[in-house]
Amino acid sequence: MEQALRHEIVAILEAGKDLTLATLREDGGPQATTVSYASDGLAIYFGCSAQSQKARNLARDPRVSLTVDLPYASWNEIRGMSLGGAAVRVTDPGQALEVGRLFVAKFPELGGGFSLGDQEMALFCITPLVIAVLDYRKGFGHVDYVNAAELDA
Repeated sequence: MEQALRHEIVAILEAGKDLTLATLREDGGPQATTVSYASDGLAIYFGCSAQSQKARNLARDPRVSLTVDLPYASWNEIRGMSLGGAAVRVTDPGQALEVGRLFVAKFPELGGGFSLGDQEMALFCITPLVIAVLDYRKGFGHVDYVNAAELDA
């Protein structure tokens, strides 16, 4: 069962382009923002301005929640996922280069470049801890829950 769910999670990540990311403000309140992302297996990458509220929130507390929703024509086709995990800043130049390649492959409109212009970019890697896979094709409101550690066991 876990390998079938892993396959479904990876398929959703590959098909999606944007996710809604919730980080925690200094006062503990959630902040939800939409970001484009690239993935490699279960690793999810996104970039933002190093000076952004999102980057400051993650520097203080790496816990995140996110959702990925795929387009659908009717409710019985709703498919997506939500997860809780941790976001860590990518600081290794080799890893950052590979993340850039993932983005260019997923978003050809970048034209070979992945930057924020003159702003310093912060790249993050989200590691899932718990995942809920939503698939209404299996019935209205159908959700499968999985601990991410079980997917790689």
